[in-house]
Amino acid sequence: VIIASRLPIPRYNAYQIMKTVPIWMSSIMLFSVQRVFYRSNGTLSVLAMSSNLMSSYNKIDSCSGMRQRGNINMKEKQPFSRLVRMFGSNELSNKSATVNKIETKNNEQVNNMLYRIRKCNTVPEEVKNTLITFEVDGTPLGKLLPDFAQRLSLTPIFDLDSSNRKLSLTPEAGTSCEERTEAVHEIMKQLNEEGLIKAWRGEMLPLTSRFDIEPLLLIERAAAAYFGAIQYGVHINGYVRTDDGETMIWMARRSKDKSKYPGMLDHIVAGGMPFGISPTDNVVKECEEEAGIPRNLVLEKLRSVGGISYEYLDELGCMSRSVIFCYDLELPVDFVPKPVDGEVDEFFLWDYEQLCDSMSPDYHDPIKPNCYLVKIDYLLRMGYITPESPQYLDVLRELRSGDCY
Repeated sequence: VIIASRLPIPRYNAYQIMKTVPIWMSSIMLFSVQRVFYRSNGTLSVLAMSSNLMSSYNKIDSCSGMRQRGNINMKEKQPFSRLVRMFGSNELSNKSATVNKIETKNNEQVNNMLYRIRKCNTVPEEVKNTLITFEVDGTPLGKLLPDFAQRLSLTPIFDLDSSNRKLSLTPEAGTSCEERTEAVHEIMKQLNEEGLIKAWRGEMLPLTSRFDIEPLLLIERAAAAYFGAIQYGVHINGYVRTDDGETMIWMARRSKDKSKYPGMLDHIVAGGMPFGISPTDNVVKECEEEAGIPRNLVLEKLRSVGGISYEYLDELGCMSRSVIFCYDLELPVDFVPKPVDGEVDEFFLWDYEQLCDSMSPDYHDPIKPNCYLVKIDYLLRMGYITPESPQYLDVLRELRSGDCY
C-alpha cells in the first residue's frame, strides 16, 4: 500500500489498489503497517489509525492531492473491523495492563517513601503544646521537654519561666560565647555522670539562630538533642557507573559498637557539623576517616546538591531537629571504600531496585531513619520518581518539614 501510494501514476494510488484486492488482504496489509508504526514509536493509537485509514476510504491522495470517495458498503468493512478488534484490542489491553502495573508500583513506592519521611517528622501535638523554648539574649535556640527544663532550672545558671514556657541563662552563666560554653558544659558533664545525658561524644556543636552566623554558645553533641537545638550535618550519596551504564549506590553497615543505631545500614559517609569547619572540609575529613576516600578524589568529584530538614521525638525522648547538607560523589568503578575509623563494619553496592525495596515499612534490614530522607531526595533528583507520580509534591515538600535556618 505504501509503495503504491508513492508511484507516479496519475489517478491511480493506494485507494484504487485497495479496491482491486480482497478486503481481507487489505486489512492484513494495513494491520502489518500499523504493527511497524506501533513497535517503532510506541504509539497507542492502533485503533485510531485503523479508523482513519479505512473509514469509508475517504483519503487525500499523497501524489495528486485529489480526494477519493469510497463506495465500500458496511458488509465489506466488517472483516476488517473484526481483525482490528481481534488484534488491536489485545495490543491495547496488554499495554493498558502494563501501565496499570507501573502505576501500582509507583503508588506503592511513593507511599513507602512518605512512610519513611514521616518517621523522621513526627512530633505528637500533645508534645508540641508542652515544649519549652530555650533562649539566649532573647534569641530562640532550642525546644526542650518540660522534665529536662525543670531539671536544668535546679542549677544556678538556668532560669525557667513556666507561665511563658521559656528557659534562659542567668547572669551567672556569663555574657560571652566562651563563658556560656564553659558554664553549660560543666552542667552537662554533671548530668552525664548522673546518667541523664547518654552517648557522650566529646564533640562541640554550635548553638545559633542561623547556620551562617557566630554561635551564642557551644554544647556537647550528646546534649544538643536534649536542648532541641538544630544540628547540622553532611550526608554523601556515593555511587558508581558500571560499564553497561547502570548506576550502583555505595551503602555502609554501621559498626555494632555504635551508641546509636548499631548495625543498621547507612550512607557511604555521613557526619555531624562540628564547630570551626566548613561543610566541604567536613565532607573531605569524613570521607578520609570513614571510608578511606582520598582527598583529591573527593574534591574532584564532589557535588553539593541541596539539603533536607526534619524534626521528631527520638528514641531518647528528645526533640531531634536537623538540617542535612546533601552531596553526590561519583567514584571510579574500580574504587572500593574501606573502613578506617571503626565506625563502619562493611561497604557494599546496591542498585536502584534494592534501594526502593528498602523503603518498605517491613523491610528486613532497614537504613538508619534520617538517611532515608537523603536517599529519597537523591531518587527524585535522578528522575526515578517524577512529577507524574501521585503525591510527588507531598514527597518534595515533606523532605524539608523541619526548621531550616
